[in-house]
Amino acid sequence: MSIDPSTLSWWSLIPQHLDPAFFTLFGDKLFEFGSSDSGAGFAVRWYGVGYLLAFWTVWLWMKRTMRVEKIDFPEEHFELMFTWAIVGVLVGARLGYVLFYNPAFYLSHPLQIVFPTSHGHFAGIAGMSFHGGVIGALVCTIGIARKKHIDWRKYYNLLCYSIPLGYTWGRLGNFMNGELYGRPTRSAVGMYFPNDPVQELRHPSQLYEAFGEGLLLFGVLTLLRRLWPKSHVLMGPLYVFGYGVVRFFIEFFREPDAHIGLGWMNLSRGQALCFAMMAGALLWAFLELRRDRKLAAKP
Repeated sequence: MSIDPSTLSWWSLIPQHLDPAFFTLFGDKLFEFGSSDSGAGFAVRWYGVGYLLAFWTVWLWMKRTMRVEKIDFPEEHFELMFTWAIVGVLVGARLGYVLFYNPAFYLSHPLQIVFPTSHGHFAGIAGMSFHGGVIGALVCTIGIARKKHIDWRKYYNLLCYSIPLGYTWGRLGNFMNGELYGRPTRSAVGMYFPNDPVQELRHPSQLYEAFGEGLLLFGVLTLLRRLWPKSHVLMGPLYVFGYGVVRFFIEFFREPDAHIGLGWMNLSRGQALCFAMMAGALLWAFLELRRDRKLAAKP
């Protein structure tokens, strides 16, 4: 289908002018900004750049918080935990997407897990699951913390406070890729995305998520951190629960995966995973509060 001329505006056409590639190597030229005209070469996508910016932003904010709040955490422990958190996020996010969203395809095409291609060219790893990334980061960092006798709770209270700032970059990367767009709408916020096969106005749900799961959630956590002292030991579960709540509601504006659609009570796969996140966060908070009470009761 073609774009309806009556709905055209500078806003609605923004995605049509975005190039998902930041630069391309060994394409039509040795180096060129954006995609090569022929589609050849190795493209470094904005989505990948977003990941780098996300890690850098989280690292900077954690260091700033430690300095401002005078939190004592050994530098070597900080770097070790941060490195394993990155490993856990990348591996967990990819495997999470494979297992949660499209296991049948990847079981029959296992090479696509680590080297996704399109028309014979490397297409970039865009299929990443946030929920899988959370699980991967938890497994990797808690595992190394126990092995090295590091206080992982103190680290996670810093990490989970800082994650929303970094997460914003990831959703902006989705927007640059023209992926994970929203459901059809007739409102003025609607946009035309080049990857949409029916070319109709859709919610820019990537921008909703960048704001809601990123900046808004960070603001809420900052407010709690300043006004409620107990929140300093609950940043982990507060972040996980807050993300689950915000993502659950934004999913009503996001287009479900075509091969999955909607499930029970017309909820998406992402909403089902958010329910699991919120339940896990409540259990985590209960265990942390019980542990805190036991420590306070000791003579």
